[in-house]
Amino acid sequence: MPFIEVDSLPGVERVPGFIGRFVHSENMTTAFYSIKAGSPFPEHSHPHEQISNVVEGRFELTVDGETRVLEPGTIAVIPANAVHSGRAISDCRIIDVFSPPREDYR
Repeated sequence: MPFIEVDSLPGVERVPGFIGRFVHSENMTTAFYSIKAGSPFPEHSHPHEQISNVVEGRFELTVDGETRVLEPGTIAVIPANAVHSGRAISDCRIIDVFSPPREDYR
């Protein structure tokens, strides 16, 4: 399946306020999130590398104790096993890429 319409994928709310649509390949998972303003994402870590790209809005992200506000054009690179958390300052759209694939998101 080389072409996918993201809006045709089912939305999954794994964390309150975070609606995700997920695309999986052999080596990565891409998550397309729509997030409601004020929604927190709890502190956690995972064995996957993660790259976060804010497409719309403002998102406060903390990685290993360092906090930044991400806006469109700002990328966060989160190493495997890094402790991180976040909070949507405004309604947001974020694209996260994980490697290896997130089997728990299938």
